[in-house]
Amino acid sequence: MVDDQSATGPGPMATAGDTATHEPIRVLVVDDHALFRRGLQMVLQAEDDIVVVGEASDGTEAVDQASQTTPDVVLMDVRMPRRGGIDACTAIKDTVPSAKIIMLTISDEEADLYEAIKAGASGYLLKEISIEEVATAIRQVHDGQSLISPSMATKLLTEFASMIKKTDTRQQVPTPRLTDREMEVLKLVAKGLANRDIARQLFISENTVKNHVRNILEKLQLHSRMEAVVYAVREKLLEIT
Repeated sequence: MVDDQSATGPGPMATAGDTATHEPIRVLVVDDHALFRRGLQMVLQAEDDIVVVGEASDGTEAVDQASQTTPDVVLMDVRMPRRGGIDACTAIKDTVPSAKIIMLTISDEEADLYEAIKAGASGYLLKEISIEEVATAIRQVHDGQSLISPSMATKLLTEFASMIKKTDTRQQVPTPRLTDREMEVLKLVAKGLANRDIARQLFISENTVKNHVRNILEKLQLHSRMEAVVYAVREKLLEIT
């Protein structure tokens, strides 16, 4: 459950001023626990650049609410009655393609993480993060970043490393060529770094990092940073030890 202790966070803290120059970020909160939904709403309503446009208690309600409110970001649990979060994620991406979805859950199962990525989620965070960090995660995902709780990112890369070792004899498929700089950016993305931290480490501007990430996704014909990392590990573009 989300508490007041900061365990594993979604990344460097961002300030409200980073996004306050635009319209408030429209958020839909989806969780089958009413008290948890209310707690999230209370915290988010205190943010000047975020507005909660709706809530839902299960995946079926979430799809209906998303269609009616067209949120920018959906905060959604994975396991809920009637219709789960992952199935709802797929449906919401079909009806509101512009919506970014963050799975906020207690499930640390690798299978749920993989399915969430395949369904189009832009974030997968465990409820062990502090409730204040949720607003930061919303801003980062709305800005085009992808987030995975560090413990889940480690599981993801470890599992793919194991898969690679077991499939050494599979047929090699030609992969698009990335530049040396794009490879550097991709490796830092795989470590969970935000754009601004990548920019600092490579001594380039944040806009340049965004351009590199966009080029990487275009070359690999993918839609999110998480998909790029999964693809890169699978195709042995990244060395995972």
